Amino acid sequence: MTRIAHPGTAFARAGLRVLERGWLSSNNIVLVGSDECVVVDTGYASHAEQTLALVQAALPAGRRLDRIVNTHLHSDHCGGNAMLQRVHGCAIDVPAAAAGHVDRWDEEVLTYHATGQHCERFQRTGVLVPGSTVRLGRLPWDVHAAPGHDPESVVLYQPDVGVLISADALWEDGFGVVFPELVGEPGFDDVRATLDRIASLDVQWVIPGHGAPFSDFRAALERAYRRLDRLAAAPLRHVRHAAKVLIKFHLLEVRATSHDALADWAAAAPYFVTMHGRCFADLGLRAWLAELIAELVASGALSQDSEFVREPDPAQ
Repeated sequence: MTRIAHPGTAFARAGLRVLERGWLSSNNIVLVGSDECVVVDTGYASHAEQTLALVQAALPAGRRLDRIVNTHLHSDHCGGNAMLQRVHGCAIDVPAAAAGHVDRWDEEVLTYHATGQHCERFQRTGVLVPGSTVRLGRLPWDVHAAPGHDPESVVLYQPDVGVLISADALWEDGFGVVFPELVGEPGFDDVRATLDRIASLDVQWVIPGHGAPFSDFRAALERAYRRLDRLAAAPLRHVRHAAKVLIKFHLLEVRATSHDALADWAAAAPYFVTMHGRCFADLGLRAWLAELIAELVASGALSQDSEFVREPDPAQ
């Protein structure tokens, strides 16, 4: 599912179009200026050809993509980088704190191995430094550090039109999984600090990493703070939720898999193994996986039979 959002004049002033994607791929934000065409975030690797087609259709006739800007380097936000760079020869800017990981292509630190996901290698050419300003499309954007969901993430804010590109630091109904917490490292305090930093901005429109752009900024912040309070008070709940997110993401990619293949995938995904060992070791890994699948099926997020686990049929 892809939609192009047009919420009024703010986006037009910024030369901005939002390609709203499904949950496997992050939204893509295309910004067109007189000298440069930029896309912020590029979706997941298995959608790279679709991302290429969507971005090319969003560019003015005769223009090429000049630059990719990544808010963070989770696989669903940069999986299209390599293909777009091959086709367009574009520059790629990543958060400054992640530049070394990309240069070494350290898949452990970049979490691709840890999450059981993948991302084709790309070459970064520049960095986004928190506290700096970068020109994207027609206007300058402020770069703000946004640790929590990812320690090295940034968000982008345009004060003249009040637009915030919030990535996974703020959604209309929450925020992304706090990955440091899954391996026993603190992350909830970083989420709170990021929400506080975002709350200080005069925001009229939010473009989240997933979901439609929205304008009820203060209500979204209140929901995010409440969610953070609940998760910080019950960290095992967060771990369990994160495990289900990883399963759901895998099924969004493969669409269907046997129970045995899913168990093999979970046993090979270090984040999944670590969460199980730290928090649910009283159950065998396969028994814990079965519990999580049952909860996802009960919620309608997945379907299963004796042999396979599947993405639900959208027609049902």
